[in-house]
Amino acid sequence: MCKPIGIDVHLSQAIEIDGAPMARRLGLEVAEFRRLMEQGRIAVLCERGTGEHAGLYRVSFYHGAKRARVVVNGNGEPVSHAG
Repeated sequence: MCKPIGIDVHLSQAIEIDGAPMARRLGLEVAEFRRLMEQGRIAVLCERGTGEHAGLYRVSFYHGAKRARVVVNGNGEPVSHAG
């Protein structure tokens, strides 16, 4: 049997990200991006960094076959863009 791995989850933490760059990367106008987000037609995946990446978050937005990804700090400020 494998030793359990503890996972610290902070569900109450919210990070705000500027959607305009993500909209452009998905080929959308900002208003359309917001509308699609509200309708749940853009999927979002947020991954929390560990170890040397602790305090960073990789956020991916998916619409159709397109993906926009950004790495941000805990204040939602971009650290890097990754496709």
